[in-house]
Amino acid sequence: MGKLREGKSIKKTATFAWNFEKGRRKYRFMTQLSVNINKIATLRNARGGAVPDVLKTALDCERFGAQGITVHPRPDERHIRYADVRQLRPLLHTEFNIEGNPIDRFVELVLEVKPAQVTMVPDAVDALTSNAGWDVRTHFDFLCKTVRTFRQAGIRTSIFIDADVEMIEWAAKTGTDRVELYTEPYASGYVADREKAVAPFAEASRRAHALGLGVNAGHDLSLENLRYFHQQVPYVEEVSIGHALICDALYLGLEETIRRYRACLE
Repeated sequence: MGKLREGKSIKKTATFAWNFEKGRRKYRFMTQLSVNINKIATLRNARGGAVPDVLKTALDCERFGAQGITVHPRPDERHIRYADVRQLRPLLHTEFNIEGNPIDRFVELVLEVKPAQVTMVPDAVDALTSNAGWDVRTHFDFLCKTVRTFRQAGIRTSIFIDADVEMIEWAAKTGTDRVELYTEPYASGYVADREKAVAPFAEASRRAHALGLGVNAGHDLSLENLRYFHQQVPYVEEVSIGHALICDALYLGLEETIRRYRACLE
């Protein structure tokens, strides 16, 4: 069981391992890989029809070793459609994570489908991709209400957030189960100075864990930067990766690509 928060016991779903390095114990979560299949839907929608098959791709990802499937339906349905979400739910055998801006239509969809996890993302309607975490302090009342709605339905909640200790402390007060760290700043700073780029994420993850929150991470993680992130940032239970993974699959094939991403998390 995890730490107590607001009178509740939090059960950690991730497994962990003890490593002994020069007589010092090192605690590391066995981080799960959730594959975001939005780019598959983008390709399908570019031509119309049903090729590539989004449902088959999701099942293939599971067969090739993905430990979860993530989708991000947007209001204009330019990639994953609401109908895709409904069709995926009964077919999947691994964890299903639906992420998006919790507008009324999105909330209704999530409550209908009941995934394992919902990740709340503050996307503008016309956003090309997610580009910031929540200002939890400003949107505190809204997030408290939304978290409560999902948790009452038995759905694990996660708030998409910057690697900002103050925002994490506010997130813990909402009653959310997890936070997802927005990792684009790490990815963009990795080549110039990876130690500097990863430092705020390690600090944020430690603080979240101390507050009893589970920690996820995602956005622009890749084969280039994932292993170092995993080595340096403790307590991460899940990474959600889509764009880079699908791009790598064009050259490596989907099965080999998923194998390599999983290897980065060992």
